[in-house]
Parts: sequence; C-alpha cells; structure tokens
Amino acid sequence: MRHPTRLGIALTLSLAAAGCAAGSGGGPRADADPDGRAVSVSSCGRPVSFTAPPRRAVTLDQTSTETLLELGLQDSMAGTANLKTKIPAPYEAAYAKVPVIAPKIATGEQLRSATPDFVLAGSADLYTGDRAGTREELDALGVPTFVSAVDCPRQNPAGTTPFELLFSDYENLGGLFGVRERAAKLAADQRAAVAKAGENASKAARGADRPTVVYLYSVFNGMPYVAGGTGLPSEMSRIVGARNAFDDVAEDWPEVTWEEVARREPDFIVIGDLSERGRPGDSAAEKRAALTGHPVTSKLAAVRDGRILEVPGIELDPSVRSVHALGLLADGMKDLGYVR
Repeated sequence: MRHPTRLGIALTLSLAAAGCAAGSGGGPRADADPDGRAVSVSSCGRPVSFTAPPRRAVTLDQTSTETLLELGLQDSMAGTANLKTKIPAPYEAAYAKVPVIAPKIATGEQLRSATPDFVLAGSADLYTGDRAGTREELDALGVPTFVSAVDCPRQNPAGTTPFELLFSDYENLGGLFGVRERAAKLAADQRAAVAKAGENASKAARGADRPTVVYLYSVFNGMPYVAGGTGLPSEMSRIVGARNAFDDVAEDWPEVTWEEVARREPDFIVIGDLSERGRPGDSAAEKRAALTGHPVTSKLAAVRDGRILEVPGIELDPSVRSVHALGLLADGMKDLGYVR
C-alpha cells in the first residue's frame, strides 16, 4: 500500500538537499544557460526545468537506465528498476554503482526509498497510481519526471522518425545533466549508424518489389506476437529498404495467428531473441522450432530456405541499443542477397 503523505515528505526533503527547481517553461530542446538560470525541456508535453544538474536520478526501466549509463551519468543516479535482460558488458561496471530499488516495476514506496530529484522512464505506463505514481502526483510533490519522446507521438512534430526522437532524448538529457557534448556525440554517432544502414535502401529493390519481413518478437501460449505498424521495426524496415508485412496493424506488438503470418508470405523473418527474459517461447531456438514445427508456417519459403535473421529482442524496442539491431538487419539483408 502506498502512503502519499510520507512519499511527499521524503521527496520534498530530497529536492531541498539537491537544490532542484522544477516546472517552469520548456521547449522541444534543452537551452543551457551558463549564468545558472534554469535549463528547461518539454517531455511529452510536460515542462521539466533544473537550475543545477540532477544528482539523485531514478530510472524506472532498463531503457532509461542504459541511456544514462551511455552518457556516463552513473554517479548522478540514486536508483534503477525493471531490468528485463542482462546489462551489456560495456555498462556493467557503471551499473554496479547504481542501487537497484526494484528488480521489476517500481512502486511508490520503492521510489520514495531512493529520495530522487528526477525520475525517468522510457514509457509513460510506468507512471500510474499503482506503480511509481502519476506524473501529476510527482510534479505536485516537486519531483520532475521524464518520458522518452518516442512514447508520446502526439506531442511531437508530424513526420519525426523514432530514431530522431531518441536522439532528441539524448540531447535533452545532455542539457539537463550538463553533459551536452557527450550527448551530442552520442546522437551524431547514432545518426551516422542510421545513415550507414540506410545505404541499403538505395541498393535494394524498390516499390512493390521491396522484400517483406515479419518480426517475430515472442511466442506466448503458442501464439506469435509480431511487430505491427506503430513500432520501431517498421521504421527500421523503411531505412534498410524492406517493408514490415504487418504495417497495416496499428499496434506495436499485436498477437496474430500462425496462419496470418503464412498468409503474408514474408520474404524473410527476423526473430527477436529474448532468451535472458526466460519465459517459455522467448528464445530464438524456441521461435525457430515454432516456425518449422507448425504445419502452415513450415511451408513458407522463408522458413524452408532459412531466410531467418536473429537480433536481440530488447533492441527492437526504442533504446540506446536499437542502432545495433538496425545494423544487424542491414547486414543480414546483404547476406540474404536483398541488397545488390
């Protein structure tokens, strides 16, 4: 059970100690001020402002955790939560310095225990009354909150790509934490990686001849979950000159049937390996077995001919690691002969 009054006292004390000021102004990008005035951004329509960099940030999911670690901000973190897979080797030493306030989704009590001065999440659904608390509740307590721009498309300029939204996250956080140069380099490096993957599109078939792909994310109770038209894989497909076979489904990861997968006749299949999550049907081997063992999908040319690529499943959701999966997709298409 949550205790809003005690939560408010603890968080207010932590803010007083940190010298943070929240809630004024904000645009789509951070504006650094060498004179010590507030640095402000707009996060999914809500203003976030600091007069000094956060010193006790808490991340509510692995996506936001790894973004801060990539920016070298582990000493500014007071807690992390909701680890879905193993932390990659390059982040292990930095991650070891950060207290884990909750192995899964954090509650208000667990968040209070970390006395944060800033709370970050990759998705807005972690800010609910029965989880960490709503953004409105935390704002009322003087605790600024941040949500990745990728998770709030209605607040973003029309046509902005998911990768550009990720890069805007880096740049906004770089401004708030006072590491602008580091954030700018990260965004530039990843823009270059996207551009390199995009070289595929000019060398692959175009229009109706573009190869189609099904992204098999998970198998739960024997049913496949695939990438729909609103998730990052559709943008990845566009970049490398392919087309997501389920682009017409307005969901990120819809449950479909094996028969529907077969009906779409993908030219190749991308399997998201979620072995580390450990649920039945998560591993790449189990997904391959499901495809080859089903009486309908086993007859697909992509399955018979082994036109199957494997990528880390977590990298198919927007994160600092997604450009790695994009590179694997681009290279895999070359190996399969779809790029001249």
